[in-house]
Amino acid sequence: MSRYSVRLAGETDFPGWRDAARRLALSGIAPHAITWQTDTANDLFAEARPLPEPPMAASLNVPREFIDKAEAVICHSDPARFDLLYRLLVRLRNEPHLLKLASDPDVIRLRDYEKSVRRDIHKMRAFVRFVRVGEGDGEHFVAWFEPDHYIVERNAPFFVRRFAGMRWTILTPHASADWDGESLVIGPGAVKSDAPRDDASDELWRTYFANIFNPARLKVKAMQAEMPKKYWRNLPEASLIPEMIRGADAAARDMLERMPTMPAPHHAKVQERHWSTPEKELPDEAASLVELRRQAEGCRRCPLWRDATQTVFGEGPENARAVFVGEQPGDQEDIAGRPFVGPAGRIFDEVIEQAGIEREKLYVTNAVKHFKFEPRGKRRIHQKPNAGEVSACRWWLDRELQFVKPDLVVAMGATAAQSLLGKAIPITRMRGETVTREDGMTVFITIHPSFILRIREAADAQAERSRFLDDMRKVKTLIS
Repeated sequence: MSRYSVRLAGETDFPGWRDAARRLALSGIAPHAITWQTDTANDLFAEARPLPEPPMAASLNVPREFIDKAEAVICHSDPARFDLLYRLLVRLRNEPHLLKLASDPDVIRLRDYEKSVRRDIHKMRAFVRFVRVGEGDGEHFVAWFEPDHYIVERNAPFFVRRFAGMRWTILTPHASADWDGESLVIGPGAVKSDAPRDDASDELWRTYFANIFNPARLKVKAMQAEMPKKYWRNLPEASLIPEMIRGADAAARDMLERMPTMPAPHHAKVQERHWSTPEKELPDEAASLVELRRQAEGCRRCPLWRDATQTVFGEGPENARAVFVGEQPGDQEDIAGRPFVGPAGRIFDEVIEQAGIEREKLYVTNAVKHFKFEPRGKRRIHQKPNAGEVSACRWWLDRELQFVKPDLVVAMGATAAQSLLGKAIPITRMRGETVTREDGMTVFITIHPSFILRIREAADAQAERSRFLDDMRKVKTLIS
């Protein structure tokens, strides 16, 4: 069978692949009739013939999401990646929503490849160690790294931004990146012997690493997942790791014995101001949202009030078209007495602003009105409220909704969804969907923005933030 042989300029030649793939797809060439190559080796089964010219009236439109993923996947080391991308391109012409099919084998493979490339990029940024060569005007910094994929060209601009003021070279088996302070050059690969040996700064780095090590937070499996052993041989601090692991238990006990156990003084002062009045019997019904908020200040419906600084009630206009419900106030909200003013609140504000939603027009509250935490020295560590605490506080949330009467309620996270719907909800599976309650109220399911803060890898966190932005754009559409 006659085949087309496409030779790309290199392993990461995305423009070349895109141009060839577009012409082939518009000409109706099947994936199995194409051989993709990145070298000059002859393929006995491929006929060297020019690519077909597509019909004049033909057009090819694919989602921007596919282009973004393809630019990353082209850096993967699997030679079959070009076939995968072309197969998906052809399928997208007839299946425009293909990328939303999470169970499709090609889509699964695409996402796995993309995640692997982004993880490799993250590892390179984390584990590149420069060694100084020369002094004065001849000073130069050289590093050796062994990536799994062809990521040097894609990752080099990061190092230009990060180390713009110094001359450096990063050597890898696949390619090299050289920055002279003005221009970036991508060159051929190297071998480890081309890189210089350790210098005096390595001892300084080992001292720094030993001093920032926190034995109480050591999780060996998590550490090895984040810093796989394959990178250890190129890291100066790696020689310290085995001994630090062996002595972690004793070091953690010693550290805990020396830690303070009393909460910060300002917590007690604010708490005293709010809980100095005796408990009062709450009326069954409030005449207004303002009165309801005042009643909640003396809430004793569950034991959480004893340790919290104050009740953190919802805020926003009583005629808001949308109510956003989170889990519970955090440390900063507990002190300020307002919902969503901490780190998660800042992400929330930024994302809804991008989505075109004005916070001033929203009513924002939590399923639980008191901060549940575990004291650790001077810090208060968030604890998830249990079902009894969520149930006790649902009394307040139901009345908030009765006064506001929103067109849409957004449940951010599992606790909020459970409070609003009365049962556990699989957030991952139902994310982006709406559920209609028995009273006719529409509930939109999404994650809590604090979930983004807990993602350790920057690329994964950014991807999750983008998905949250997509959810907020759906919300914008629903309330518009």
